Amino acid sequence: MKKILLIEDNNDMRENTAEILELANYNVLTAKNGKIGVELAQKELPDLIICDIMMPVLDGYGVLHMLSKNNETASIPFIFLTAKTERSDLRKGMEMGADDYVTKPFDDIELLRAVESRLKKTDILKTEYSKGVQGVYDFLDEIKNIDDLKKISDGRKTFKYKKKDVIYSEGGYPSGIYLIVKGKVKTYKTNEDGKEYITSLFKEGDFFSYSDLLENTTYTESAAALEDTEVNIIPKEDFFALIYKNSEVAKRFIKLLANNLIEKENQLLKLAYNSVRKRVAEALVQLQKRYTSDNTSEKFQMAISREDVANMAGTSTETAIRSLSDFKEEKLIEIKGSTITLLNVAKLENMKN
Repeated sequence: MKKILLIEDNNDMRENTAEILELANYNVLTAKNGKIGVELAQKELPDLIICDIMMPVLDGYGVLHMLSKNNETASIPFIFLTAKTERSDLRKGMEMGADDYVTKPFDDIELLRAVESRLKKTDILKTEYSKGVQGVYDFLDEIKNIDDLKKISDGRKTFKYKKKDVIYSEGGYPSGIYLIVKGKVKTYKTNEDGKEYITSLFKEGDFFSYSDLLENTTYTESAAALEDTEVNIIPKEDFFALIYKNSEVAKRFIKLLANNLIEKENQLLKLAYNSVRKRVAEALVQLQKRYTSDNTSEKFQMAISREDVANMAGTSTETAIRSLSDFKEEKLIEIKGSTITLLNVAKLENMKN
């Protein structure tokens, strides 16, 4: 049973609205002002919040603002209740992140349709799609269907790249975001001497290049295939349609951006304070975590150039080769040609500095 929090200071309106929702088989929590509503939302984490705008103690805008600052409540769908005389203020609420509004006085059907529509959208967005590219396509297609927009698959282009092929270069202009259909991709930055530093790794089903598109800048790094790879380009018009038309999708990409930032900050700290030996070990563990299938119990192995390992660890190729040779002698890894097999991930992960 879906849980709905109703925040309304008028006793009659609160009781009548709660009764309508309960008759529709919703579990309804009520709050008589914004302060109590915020406390209940943080404690109960409802599936949806319906909130009046004009209230004492804390008005609807204040409720929305406070909940948006909390990671646990920021993504809860939020519907404003507003009198006709307040409709000019709705723009403010929608700009703050409200998902919908219902104008007072309203009838039972109008209220329930708004609630059902918002919950349905949220359920679809929370669906745990299958991992891999098909799951991503399902997610994108569901989003498109929700907003009755042109299907994102229309005009989708597929490109094939051989191992080491450059997909795009630093300084170029993004025309869309990339989705990996098959293969592995690295993004990297190059210094004045031509030395590379690998910034991120991507696998089948991953998006990449969206940061520069969202920031409306040229590419701040380059991308290349780590093996034979196929990618689809989602045109920027379709991508921005998703971002602007659906707050849940926007929140997902914002979360991706935040995670990427945290990951890169951690990489910089490790480069600054960890020994070369530990950095090379961490590069191998990073590969294992990024590219191991969830349903496999086999030892991780991957064909990767020694130069790429060095570029992940922020060291010279010669130094990376020496560290890999040491790991081989210590029976932490096995090397056959370009393929590296991790024999003891725990020791690599917990290697002393």
